[in-house]
Amino acid sequence: MATRKEDWNMARLVRDIMTPAATTVRPDASLVEAAQLMRAQEIGDVLVVKDGRLLGLLTDRDITLRAVADAVDPLSVNCLSACTRDPVTVSPDTELRAAVELMRTHAVRRLPVLDGGRLAGMVSIGDLVRESDPESVLAHISRAVPDSGPGGDIGAGPGRGTGAPRGAAVRPPAEREDGPPRSE
Repeated sequence: MATRKEDWNMARLVRDIMTPAATTVRPDASLVEAAQLMRAQEIGDVLVVKDGRLLGLLTDRDITLRAVADAVDPLSVNCLSACTRDPVTVSPDTELRAAVELMRTHAVRRLPVLDGGRLAGMVSIGDLVRESDPESVLAHISRAVPDSGPGGDIGAGPGRGTGAPRGAAVRPPAEREDGPPRSE
């Protein structure tokens, strides 16, 4: 009979498990630019940022439901108009217990991490699963290398969500040379 992992230290902090390199996009970037960036980075979301300020969170699902499903040309829609504005956020010093409760209360899978109002990273449900029970089926799925081939899920990538293990080499947006221009 399986027992719950009661010994998981929920007093730990978001900073202990977050992914520090969050990928950003300008608010005026098209949904095509955002989708291409997500594909290139093997992730399922980007943060919409202007002048260092977080404006919103855009997911691959947002693109599908807010543009593609309505037959709207994704080249004509900007990221700010399709993103979730003012997403629920946490600080690096937020206890994991509180982050879990925020995800549950707001029915979200990702929380941008702000430190003094500046973007510090992202914490995802996958990060929490890998931390709480590294041997669970969900943790194994979260560590899987994404399959970007036909039918493959590139929903999250290096170090985030359901991608490569946390700590994989992910260059911050300012260091990347490919993809659409992004604000820092």
